[in-house]
Amino acid sequence: MSSKESVLIIEDENNILSFLSTVFTAANYHVLKAKDGAEAFMMITSYCPDLILLDLGLPDTDGLKIIKSVRTWSQVPIIVVSARTHEKDKIAALDFGADDYITKPFGTGELLARVRAALRHVRRIQAQDVTVQKGIFVVGEFSIDFDKRRIILQNQDIHLTQNEYKLVALLAKYAGKVLTYDYIIKNLWGPNMKCDNQILRVNMANIRRKIEINPAEPKYIFTEVGVGYRMVEAD
Repeated sequence: MSSKESVLIIEDENNILSFLSTVFTAANYHVLKAKDGAEAFMMITSYCPDLILLDLGLPDTDGLKIIKSVRTWSQVPIIVVSARTHEKDKIAALDFGADDYITKPFGTGELLARVRAALRHVRRIQAQDVTVQKGIFVVGEFSIDFDKRRIILQNQDIHLTQNEYKLVALLAKYAGKVLTYDYIIKNLWGPNMKCDNQILRVNMANIRRKIEINPAEPKYIFTEVGVGYRMVEAD
């Protein structure tokens, strides 16, 4: 799969955070990390991960508050990994919007299986979206194979995260037209997402490092200052 899925691990215990990071990196996920609630909110809003792995016992907030807040604007899968084993804790997390709950200690095989299941569910929903592009977009040495979700530059696969891919695909769908920051944010992250251009700047900076020979002088995606972004028209 050319577009790596990103997993945000929210865990305050360094040894567990390091262990999980190693496990998910080895499983070919793009790993993001946060040790407390404040850092978690920053990572979620800046990078919009494809899945969140959440410990409830954080030093500055209860993980339930993170679930409740995220669910006001995003349906990103959230899997709780917690030492709390009481039924009431599991019910609360699931009622607040968590997709799954696994207790510590856990087997890495089971955890990875649950993550794969959650991501498969998201992909099935995306596949039913009638706005999803089909076919191939080509401009110069850059191409997008929408059916295979592949980005190719100079005959080499470019590895994008799921959110980076979705941003590039949306711009390619309307190639030649300027899409405003607000339009892009609402289409990619839902109508309740705040129009915070920082989230786009971070994603676009990462994309340009990967698809542009010289990110300072882009050939494929242009910035319309103060307005939005535009993909060059196809050949």
